[in-house]
Amino acid sequence: CQEAGIVPIVEPEVLMDGDHSLEDCMEATRRAHAAQFAALEMQRVALDGILLKPNMVVAGHGCAAQPSHDEVAAATVALFKESVPAEVPGIVFLSGGQSEEEATANLNAMNARHSVLPWKLSFSYGRALQQAALKAWVGEAANMDAGRAAYAHRARMHSLACAGTYSADHETATA
Repeated sequence: CQEAGIVPIVEPEVLMDGDHSLEDCMEATRRAHAAQFAALEMQRVALDGILLKPNMVVAGHGCAAQPSHDEVAAATVALFKESVPAEVPGIVFLSGGQSEEEATANLNAMNARHSVLPWKLSFSYGRALQQAALKAWVGEAANMDAGRAAYAHRARMHSLACAGTYSADHETATA
């Protein structure tokens, strides 16, 4: 990619499937990052010319102890400070099976509580950006405006999360 002038998006992902704890996800993500950055070094990839598209550190869907947004933010940022080189300019998170609101709130917690980081924290959500729009549209031409409005709303919520200024109150205030 870099030889062709294209920015590679590197996607190491630990899935939310299962009943693993936040700590188990942290360890699995640590191992995934170590392997990923070793492979990138072996291929002589310029880290200042990539985007990292990883999972957040979260507990599995089946875990009885679901962490708070603050706990997800703390675990994710702590691990990334340890495992992601400062040369990487940006981290664009996967929503990784989180609900739209969870993904937004977790990204917001990171940006609101950790304003000085070596990388920009943003999103590259598929499902958590498009799900509401698809649900509103349901493939019907008559619902296109509702689908567009749902998409614009979700994009706005994610934008606020990138600035660390999102609040759950925004969900109803601008919906």
